[in-house]
Amino acid sequence: MSRPVVLICLESPHSFWHFADRHAHTLRSAFPAVDFRVASSDSLNNQLPHAHVYFGWRFAADGIGLATRLVWIASPAAGTDHLPTAEAAAAGITVTRGYGYHAGPMTEHALGLILGFARGLFTSSRFQRTRNWWKDDLATEFFDLAGATLTVLGCGSIGTRLARTAQGLGMRVIGIRRTVPPDASSGITWMPATQTAHALALSDVVVNLLPATDDTWHFFDSALLNACKTGALFVNLGRGSTVDHTALLKCLDTGRLGGAALDVTEPRPLPMAHPLRRHPRVVLTPKSAAFSHRYMDEAVDFFAANLRRYLDGLPLNGVVLQPAPTPGGQAR
Repeated sequence: MSRPVVLICLESPHSFWHFADRHAHTLRSAFPAVDFRVASSDSLNNQLPHAHVYFGWRFAADGIGLATRLVWIASPAAGTDHLPTAEAAAAGITVTRGYGYHAGPMTEHALGLILGFARGLFTSSRFQRTRNWWKDDLATEFFDLAGATLTVLGCGSIGTRLARTAQGLGMRVIGIRRTVPPDASSGITWMPATQTAHALALSDVVVNLLPATDDTWHFFDSALLNACKTGALFVNLGRGSTVDHTALLKCLDTGRLGGAALDVTEPRPLPMAHPLRRHPRVVLTPKSAAFSHRYMDEAVDFFAANLRRYLDGLPLNGVVLQPAPTPGGQAR
C-alpha cells in the first residue's frame, strides 16, 4: 500500500499563523510512514490529486473535483463557514475543525474589552487628547465586575474558559447553548437558546460566540437586542453576520446598550464612514481575538493527535459533517 499523502497549505503573513519548517519537521519525525507535502496557494491545485488528507486554512469547492483521493479536510480554524462542508460531505470527504487552543487568547481578548469598558479605559484614552480632567465622566460610567452577570451565547469550549476566568473575578455566568450540559459542577447557570431573551434581561455583559449559519443570521435582531438589560455591554467575538448592525446602532443611541466591543463585523472591515466606527461607545478590533504566539504550535499538536486517530481507524475529533456511507462501504 502506498504511503498516505498529507498536503499542507497554511500560509499567513503572521508568523504565529504560518506553518513553518519546524512544524513540518515535527510531523515528519512523529509519522515517518506518512508523506507530508507543503504547498503554496499557487501550487496547491497541482498537488491536490495526490492528497489523501488536506490540512489548511481554506479549501475551495472546485478543488473537490481535483482531489480524487481526498478523504479528510482538516482546518485549524474554529469556524467552518469558509469551508465547503456540504460539498465535501456529498463527495465522501470528512471535514474537521480545530478547537481547544482558541480559548486562551479569546478569553484574554474578551476580558480586555470588558475591563476596558468597566474601568473606563477606552473613555480615558479618548478624553486624554481633548480634556484636562474627566474623573466625573468615569464616575458615571464604570461598573464593577464582581457581582455582575455575564451571559455567553454559544458557550462551548471557548465560552467555558471565559466563564471560569470571569468567575474568578466574582462574576455570575449564564451559558446559552443548544444542548445544555447535564453537569452543573462548573458553576455556570445553563439555559437553552429558547431562554436567551430571559438571560439577556439579567445580564450586565453579553458575549456573543455564535458561528455563522443559516440559523444564526441576524440572531441578535432588534427584538433580542432590546431585550438586553438597560446599559449592558455587548461583545461580539463570534461572527459579524449574527448581529443586525442597524439595530445594534439604534440600541447604542437610545442607551439600551451601554457599549459595544466588536471583533467581527459584516462587512469586514466596515466602511470608513460607517457610524459604528465613529460611535463614542463602540470599540472595534480587527478580528484579532485569536492572536496567539502559540497558535500554530498548538494547532499542529491538535492535528497530529487527530492524524494518529485517522491512521488507527478511530473517529476524528472536531468533525463538522460526516459523509454518508457509500454503497458497499467503499471509501472514496
